[in-house]
Amino acid sequence: MSQFVWLLDRGAALVTYPSLYLAVLTGIFYNTESFGTLHSAARRIHIELSVFAMIVTLLHAGLGILDTWFVFTGQVPAPAYSMPYFLGGVAVGAGALLMLVVAMLGFTDAKRFQQPWGPRVVHSFAYAGFAFGTIHAAAIGTDMMGLVRPLLGPSVAFLVYVLLLRLLVLHGIPSNATAS
Repeated sequence: MSQFVWLLDRGAALVTYPSLYLAVLTGIFYNTESFGTLHSAARRIHIELSVFAMIVTLLHAGLGILDTWFVFTGQVPAPAYSMPYFLGGVAVGAGALLMLVVAMLGFTDAKRFQQPWGPRVVHSFAYAGFAFGTIHAAAIGTDMMGLVRPLLGPSVAFLVYVLLLRLLVLHGIPSNATAS
C-alpha cells in the first residue's frame, strides 16, 4: 500500500507542477492583448487549466501527507537525504498549498475576506504559491533530479522573461517591431 501511495504521489507531482506552470504562463498572457494569438488562447483555457492544476495539487497534497505519515511511522524507508531536509521540503510544500488555497478561495469567493479581493491580490498569492511549489519541487523532488535539473531552471527563466516582457508592454515601452 505505501509503495502504491508513493507512486501515486510522484505521479500526481509530475502532473501538478507542469499544470501550475501552464496556469501561470497562460495567466501572464491572459490580460496582455499584445501577445496576440497567445492572448486569445490563454483567454480560452486559463481558468479551466487553473482549476485542473488546483485539483491535482490537492490530490498531490493529500497523497504527500499520507506518504509523509508512512515515512514518520517507519512503514517506508526514510529518504536518501536527511530528515530535517525532508521536513523542510514538506514545510515548503505546505506553504505552497496554503498560498494556492488562499488564492483559490479569493478567486471563488472574494467576499469571504473582510475586503473583497481584486485580481492583483489573488494572483499575488498564486504567484507566491507557485514560487513555493518551485522550491518544493527542486528540494524534495530530488528522486527525479534527472528530470528536474535540466527543466526547472530554463522553464523558470522563461517565465521571468515573459513576466518582464509583459511589464515592458504594460508600461508602454515600445518595441522595435512597431513602425514609427
